[in-house]
Amino acid sequence: MLDSVRTRLTLWHAGVLALVLLAFSAGVYALLARNLDRRTDASVEASLAAMKNLLAYERAEGDTEVEAAHNTVLELRYPYTALAVYSSDGRLLAETKFGTTQARLPVAPERVEETALFLTLPDDQNPKVNGTRVATQRVTPAQNAEPNIIVVAYSLEDSHNEMEALRHVFLVAVPLAVLLAALTGWFLARKSLAPVVAMAERAEKIGAANLSERLPVANRKDELGRMAVTFNRLLTRLDHAFAQQRQFMADASHELRTPLHVIRTAVDVTMEHSEETHAATVNSGECQQALSIVGEQARRLTRIVDDMFTLARADAGQRPIQISDFYFDELVMATSRAAEVLAARKGVTVEVAPAQETLFRGDEGLLRQMLLNLLDNAIKYTPSGGTIRIQMSHHNSTCEITVADAGPGIASEAQSHIFERFYRADKSRARSESGNGAGAGLGLAIARWIAEAHNGSLNLLKSDPSGSIFVISLPHTLSKV
Repeated sequence: MLDSVRTRLTLWHAGVLALVLLAFSAGVYALLARNLDRRTDASVEASLAAMKNLLAYERAEGDTEVEAAHNTVLELRYPYTALAVYSSDGRLLAETKFGTTQARLPVAPERVEETALFLTLPDDQNPKVNGTRVATQRVTPAQNAEPNIIVVAYSLEDSHNEMEALRHVFLVAVPLAVLLAALTGWFLARKSLAPVVAMAERAEKIGAANLSERLPVANRKDELGRMAVTFNRLLTRLDHAFAQQRQFMADASHELRTPLHVIRTAVDVTMEHSEETHAATVNSGECQQALSIVGEQARRLTRIVDDMFTLARADAGQRPIQISDFYFDELVMATSRAAEVLAARKGVTVEVAPAQETLFRGDEGLLRQMLLNLLDNAIKYTPSGGTIRIQMSHHNSTCEITVADAGPGIASEAQSHIFERFYRADKSRARSESGNGAGAGLGLAIARWIAEAHNGSLNLLKSDPSGSIFVISLPHTLSKV
């Protein structure tokens, strides 16, 4: 039961309220008890003063000691109070009672002094009552007269009744308040957590097959609403990631199936021809052509698999960036010379503008792959006799490399998709080409990832019938990658 958040919230709410009410009740009880004690002592002290003054007045009028004592206790009447006058040796001269309350001497007569002595005595007849508040004082009513002892006894029954009534109120009110708080707390917790229950039930039903569903949002402005909105955004990202993954698998399957189909067809045709001619008259030229096709498609498969492996490791964060210091201008020159070999086969020229010496810090191998991917892409779409231009420049704290081809350009509706995986603007052409010129649509995606891994960017600056221009921007010095 304590596993429920509603139960824990209710118990915490009721427990805290119970502690507060108990502390408040104890404080009120103690304060009232102290005020009652002070009020009782003030009343007893006032009775003592009145007895002292009246006793002195009666003696001044010429009354005897006994007469003065009788007149004093008879004329003074106070509620819940008993009065008595004793001789100096403790002999009772006169007294008045209040119920069972008597003003008896609480101590030996010789211990009574001129300073009032206050004591609380138990009530033997009513043990539940706190008892009697007794004050004694030795007084000299007249000159050359024997001292008297005056006693005031105040019954604490009324105070006891008041405190008992207050205790009863607290004993009833506090549990009722805690019970009411627990019930309201349970109701409020249940109502407040109802959206969480609804979200949990909906989330339980969401899986890979229905990621398009979303959690209900009761109030976007409160904490639970913001949590639901955040979770829905997470579901949107997961849905997008699943969609990309499914598209990636579908495109990868298609790209891998094409060269495998070509390889199998070439092998089957060669084998059929070999069986028809009994293998003895097989044309060595045909075998050589079949092996060439197989090797070409195998190289294409290898490149596709390598690119897919690179992107998979990048997505999983398992492709570490190996930082080293090198000269970027030398890397651009070396990469351009390697691309010239491929470009020469197609009759394409690669021109590299002179660049100043640039010391760079980054992953030399990945940056070389990024440049080769861009140059390979430019060679594919530049017609024979065209020129590819590479230029390196510096702007403030960034280093920019521009790769411009002389291809037919990229359609405007395709320009925003060219960095997506397996995307190619001219899919029919690309998939019908042989392995030498065809690609899987991963080169630009890998190139952009490499640029972003170095805190830089790769963008298409422009593309029209005169050609396309790609721009790489990288910071000069990388402190963190």
